[in-house]
Amino acid sequence: MPECSSPIATRRDFLRTAGCAAAAVLGCGLPALPGQEPAPDRAQNAIPRWRGFNLLNFFQAFSRGDRSDALVPEDELRLIRDWGFDFVRIPMDYWLWIDSDWPQTRTLSVDDVYKIKESVLAQVDRTVELGEKYGLHVSLNFHRAPGYCINDPEREPFSLWTDQRAEDAFVFHWDLFARRYRSIPSAKLSFNLVNEAPSAREGYMSREDYRRVMTRATEAIRTHTPDRLVIIDGLNVGNVVVDEMIPTGVAQSVHAYTPAGISHYRASWVDRRSSFPTPTWPLLNRDGSVQCDRATLEQHYAPWGALVRQGIGVHCGEGGSYNKTPHAVFLRWMTDVLEILFSHNIGWALWNFRGSFGVVDSGREDIAYEEVDGQQVDGKLLQLLQKY
Repeated sequence: MPECSSPIATRRDFLRTAGCAAAAVLGCGLPALPGQEPAPDRAQNAIPRWRGFNLLNFFQAFSRGDRSDALVPEDELRLIRDWGFDFVRIPMDYWLWIDSDWPQTRTLSVDDVYKIKESVLAQVDRTVELGEKYGLHVSLNFHRAPGYCINDPEREPFSLWTDQRAEDAFVFHWDLFARRYRSIPSAKLSFNLVNEAPSAREGYMSREDYRRVMTRATEAIRTHTPDRLVIIDGLNVGNVVVDEMIPTGVAQSVHAYTPAGISHYRASWVDRRSSFPTPTWPLLNRDGSVQCDRATLEQHYAPWGALVRQGIGVHCGEGGSYNKTPHAVFLRWMTDVLEILFSHNIGWALWNFRGSFGVVDSGREDIAYEEVDGQQVDGKLLQLLQKY
């Protein structure tokens, strides 16, 4: 394949100069990349500036074509480490470890949610162990939790925000994980309670409902490991800081998909009618006026930087762009996103490692792939991610 304009860093040469975001927690004393030395006025994040990827092996029980089986390939974790990264987020669908007839019926009953399939949890165990083997922090996330999912929440037999049975099940499952991994240090494992909480709205979920459910699960986890790092996603699908959770000391996660006209251009689950105009960066309205630019992004992420300065840990658990966005536009936008996150000392995880948002086998038709360690790699994107 054609080579990129500059070589991809390998672990041997990249880590010679790469910054270690988790130095305080993971005991890494590597120097920072040139130009990435901590600035005196940059806030100290309460958690490491982890950098890495989402792995989708436990993602959706009803596959949408971007999920393999639930066995995380060891080689992927090795590559992530060798390319200079230190973090993997594992979005999971709790239906996968429910032992019922849902694969045939495609439905789950309230009584089913406590029936645990140990064989799937053993695969999660293996993922945690491999993360430790390769020096990667593992963050386990419920993408579909009892009573809620950003995708097709009506599939759930109850509502997490208003039904006590769902809340009890949610706490049960996090208690299960907390007990299972109580001996794993927080430096190696965190729990991201639920993916992309909805916007508060009357009759569905209030901010108090979100605070109550997240606090109760956090307290259950801390009975087993008091110092376990717990992360909650921001409201409005990971965009709005949850002030109500600040007293608990949990970390909070922002997602980097603003504006959707770039991040989800021609993604069928967002751009449903394929009506988004071909994106540019800055993103323009049809009349040529600016809809979103660097200044818009600065304003969008400012509350998250303020949260860091309050002593609350912040991480960007997801971000990136679907493979139909023109590559040059994507890279310009992504550069601004990464620079802004870096200015607030906030780490990130690309959605995903391998697949339509990823750095490997992305399916983009407007780039020349480079073969790196036997993988078909978006070389320019990998170089950008290694820089920040």
